[in-house]
Amino acid sequence: MLAAFEPRTGRFLYAVNQAAATRGSISVYDIGASHRLVKTIETVRDVNNVKGVVASTVTGRLYVAYRTRSGVGMIYCLNVYDDAVLWNRAIDPDIDRLAIHPGGQLLYVPTWEDGSADFINVLDASTGDVVRKVYFSNRSHDTLFPVSGPLFQETKAQDGSGKYLYLIDPQSYAVSRIGPYAGILGPYAVDGMSRYVVNNVTGLWGMQVAELKSGRIVTASLAEHPPGEPGLLHGIGWTPDEREVWQSSSAGDPHVYVWSMRDPMAPVLAERISMKSRRGSHWLTFDIEGKYAYVAPNKSSDEATEIFDAHTHKSLGLIGSSEDMIEIDFVDGKVSRVGDQYGIGRVVRTSTN
Repeated sequence: MLAAFEPRTGRFLYAVNQAAATRGSISVYDIGASHRLVKTIETVRDVNNVKGVVASTVTGRLYVAYRTRSGVGMIYCLNVYDDAVLWNRAIDPDIDRLAIHPGGQLLYVPTWEDGSADFINVLDASTGDVVRKVYFSNRSHDTLFPVSGPLFQETKAQDGSGKYLYLIDPQSYAVSRIGPYAGILGPYAVDGMSRYVVNNVTGLWGMQVAELKSGRIVTASLAEHPPGEPGLLHGIGWTPDEREVWQSSSAGDPHVYVWSMRDPMAPVLAERISMKSRRGSHWLTFDIEGKYAYVAPNKSSDEATEIFDAHTHKSLGLIGSSEDMIEIDFVDGKVSRVGDQYGIGRVVRTSTN
């Protein structure tokens, strides 16, 4: 473990390690100092599969969802002010990529992409206790609470319901949905005004984009791609300024596709970026200001996560293997803002009337 380091003022990337030797610990990188590693936080034991990370500006708490070697779904809660694990508990029936309410008081936890439960859990973030279940479909996987809300949920259900993206009202818990898409959904990302969502879709070389108000869905196909079936291209995100969407390729293809989103419903392929890795990416996200893109290797890999300049698309270097990353900024020792594990849009236009 590195010597103690207490962030006072600055921007820091908290990256949950997924390499076998360090899995579940958190490496903290100083974004403003060329991503210099400033400390590694030892957390809990028996982490087999890291499934997601969220944090709260309000409470200064960070949460990691993970599964143990015996297949138990767990969440641990970390106080970012002293790096203490406040609680670590099993969540019934299981967990997956979680989201957090902007106020920091609730966690929204899917019940695992390979599970049969037809609901997600809503937890008290201070204790991990279940306070509500929201029913809609089985095999719930990725949950997101974007800048403008509401709560979004994707599933891996094989009964047809996995071809829809679900929207959950965080006050009434009413459930609506967008779709059907061309196949079962994978990772997705929402713009800052919750007008458009970009989606990885099983069986598609490319992506689909949905306009949430109208329900209209368009397909952006890759004319040139590796041979064979795509499976699920796993990883997608808006740049914070929403000018581009970055998308991972297949598991064996070390490239990232960059789409111009000048017209969100008519994406244009702008560039194909080469990774240092010889394999594909499983996740990607950005810092809050949109200067850096973080492109993760295959799931639970020992390969490094690569940093790119989000504007020039040039590789800037490598950090430890992680796909569960979140920016946490401090001013005078207090958390001032947090980023997101997803590559979400951050453009929020206010009315001048």
